[in-house]
Amino acid sequence: MAAAGPSLFSENEEETAPYLKTLNEEQRKAVLTTEGPVLMLAGAGTGKTRALTTRLAHLLNTGRAQPWQILAVTFTNKAAREMKDRIAALVGDHVEGMKWLGTFHSIGAQILRRHAELAGLKSSFTILDADDQTRLAKQVIEAANIDEKRWTGRGLAMVIDGWKNRGLTPDKVPANEAYHFADGKGIDLYKAYQARLTTLNAVDFGDLLVHNLTIFQNNADVLEEYQRRFRYMLVDEYQDTNVAQYLWLRLLAQKHKNICCVGDDDQSIYGWRGAEVENILRFEKDFPGAEVIRLERNYRSTPSILGAASGLIEANKERLGKTLWTDAEDGEKVKVRGVWDGEEEARLICDDIESEQSKGRALSDMAVLVRASFQMRAFEERFNTLGLAYRVVGGPRFYEREESRDALSYLRLIRSSDDDLAFDRIVNKPKRGLGDKALQVLHKIARAQGVPLMAAARIALESDDLHAAARRSLVNFVDTVDRWARDAKDMTPADLAELVLEESGYIEMWKNSKSPQVPGKLDNLKELIQAVSEFDTLEGYLDHVALVSELSEDTGDGQIWLMTLHAAKGLEFPVVFLPGWEEEIFPSKRSLDEKGNAALEEERRLAYVGVTRAEESCRISFAANRQIYGRWQTAIPSRFVDELPEEHVDVVSEPGLYGNSASDLASHSSFDGAKLREDAYYDNPGWRRARASGARPASSPPLLEGRAKTVSVSAPGASKFSKGQRVFHQKFGYGKIQSIEGQKLTVEFEHSGPKKVIDTFVEAA
Repeated sequence: MAAAGPSLFSENEEETAPYLKTLNEEQRKAVLTTEGPVLMLAGAGTGKTRALTTRLAHLLNTGRAQPWQILAVTFTNKAAREMKDRIAALVGDHVEGMKWLGTFHSIGAQILRRHAELAGLKSSFTILDADDQTRLAKQVIEAANIDEKRWTGRGLAMVIDGWKNRGLTPDKVPANEAYHFADGKGIDLYKAYQARLTTLNAVDFGDLLVHNLTIFQNNADVLEEYQRRFRYMLVDEYQDTNVAQYLWLRLLAQKHKNICCVGDDDQSIYGWRGAEVENILRFEKDFPGAEVIRLERNYRSTPSILGAASGLIEANKERLGKTLWTDAEDGEKVKVRGVWDGEEEARLICDDIESEQSKGRALSDMAVLVRASFQMRAFEERFNTLGLAYRVVGGPRFYEREESRDALSYLRLIRSSDDDLAFDRIVNKPKRGLGDKALQVLHKIARAQGVPLMAAARIALESDDLHAAARRSLVNFVDTVDRWARDAKDMTPADLAELVLEESGYIEMWKNSKSPQVPGKLDNLKELIQAVSEFDTLEGYLDHVALVSELSEDTGDGQIWLMTLHAAKGLEFPVVFLPGWEEEIFPSKRSLDEKGNAALEEERRLAYVGVTRAEESCRISFAANRQIYGRWQTAIPSRFVDELPEEHVDVVSEPGLYGNSASDLASHSSFDGAKLREDAYYDNPGWRRARASGARPASSPPLLEGRAKTVSVSAPGASKFSKGQRVFHQKFGYGKIQSIEGQKLTVEFEHSGPKKVIDTFVEAA
């Protein structure tokens, strides 16, 4: 093992290095505390990336470690690239030697390729994506004669993924958990699934860490090699680690114990995909003598936004605790608004967006963050009606499109002839006369002989199992793939990709298609070839594609951002809208039903993440009625609304429902807040029905109790107006009544479009 390099500074100069001058006191301490375990507890917007990258640069500049002696782990390729770019700005070319800077999966793949034989694999193994994992799980289910309609491939893949997130190989899964799938057959199916992966010379994402753990635990010399190698370890977003990642890190850190974990327990929101907030909560127990450094100075949000977020998250019991602060100007308070229904909520938010835009605010400075994807529809429709450009985050990504998957399957099969899933996908695409019957023959041979499908194809060609036309097609296919594999040794990956797509007939297939999507698909294939050209090897490109997990590079300039709260983590916007803060939506009823109080705390952390995405303005709203999956439901405000500190909140009212200004709503303050809330619940017929059926959450704390921001939504009575009548509204002007529901009117206003208003706020014109 090479020794650490010489320091660029004298001992006295280390603490006066230029890159330390931009850090605050806590960040500086996090950089200079280089030895022993360190937990950098970094609140939202506190500059943790700057502290983390400066720490890495400091280790290199002071000669404490060579670039290849540092393990730096992130969760996304985007974060890894950003970290590398920032370090390069501080240390220059030194960063190129940091071969162990990347995601958990990419580093796990590096280690596994070096020791593949210890996991029963060849070093050329294929990394399956989620789609391939589901297809393989389906094949295993079918081979076991289990009803796939009842027990789906996706369901089995999810169960197996859950076990792998916990670091469990089939022999370590508790016996009672076999009943998590197919009436007790779950573990047997897991074993069959892993056996098929070995036959295919393939791994899924979970295996990249699980195989690492198995190799380390069964081969002390290999573990010791990496423990010696990694003098220093840095882990970003530690609160998002699952059990397998946690065990992997603990094993590697045992020799030097110079591990620095950066995270925020208040932003642990990925429990549904295996993240364990307990990992960060027990850091000091795992590493006795650990230094805990709190980054609490926020550089993103106003004091009011931070005050609201801090007051909200204080309701959680399982947290290490910190208090965010800023020396920025106060700014506007968090706005909370009650509306009649989801459509009105979308209209009012869009009114606010247009108002901000008229003041010079860019659309890309604004984001609508929802708890559930079904909430997006009303906003998309309203954006389209108004002609507002928007971007939905979370649609199909480039490599998830059909044409991308097909092209990649050709390249994967060239790289590894053991890749049955790739073979299955493209052997008859475009159609070559190798239909279901021919494939059944190949699958039968593969199962009987225990060989991959490509090998089964060669065996079939020596038998009489295929009819003449299928035999000719299969000979041509096998010979062509073999030739491409030979060509791959002498051609650039981009030239090979272009050759394959042309010679296979795949490009021609789309050119002859009548689909209106053809131009886009052909453009995507051109883009794929361009992407391949950026890599020196086919293996490097395919590994990159398998490991890519971040969003596309589109910056969203000139577009409103529309996404879920989970997708928004790590982002920030000057103006943030948080709609749908109602019980059973936020917090999610499904989550609470499944995991109880643990889910409630995670939901509250998600609310905290939402509020802290805002830099200048945060606007929360809830509706009295909402259409969910085609059914109208009445609602009560989320308990999270009640937990917002009153001194950091302004209440605004939907015009025509609670009054035309905040002062109209404020007039409710002369009433008892708890009674108003009960009125809002009991006076509404829908809520009375919900109460009678026991649907009201029994454990819900009083919402808006004792606050002026309590809203009373009374049951509709008979209106004095009639359909078609012309009316006048103080804010919206003249309009004609389109429909009447109790005292609620839908009015088509001449200058404002359709609005829902209460009849007491309009007059006959």
